[in-house]
Amino acid sequence: MRSFYALLGAAAIVAALALTGCGETVIDTTKTEEALQANLSKSLGEKVSAVECPSDQKVEAGATFTCKVKLPKGKEETATLKILNKDADVSVIKLSGSNE
Repeated sequence: MRSFYALLGAAAIVAALALTGCGETVIDTTKTEEALQANLSKSLGEKVSAVECPSDQKVEAGATFTCKVKLPKGKEETATLKILNKDADVSVIKLSGSNE
């Protein structure tokens, strides 16, 4: 099992930014995926090959959502993120996978 607290320290800086469309504000998926990939690669000490987050996540402080994280050798994990505020800043609150 990975050091959950070390992961949180490194990955809690994801700034997702928000996009407004059709009257609703949603997470900027591209920026969230890029920031999460970079932060997790650094905190896990291994290259994250891809991250997939939902494209329709509304910005609601306190809400959580999950992203698929692809690691080397085909391994996949799930990152649970929490929206911290109306500016769409998010924090990783859990990383789970088949090796927990």
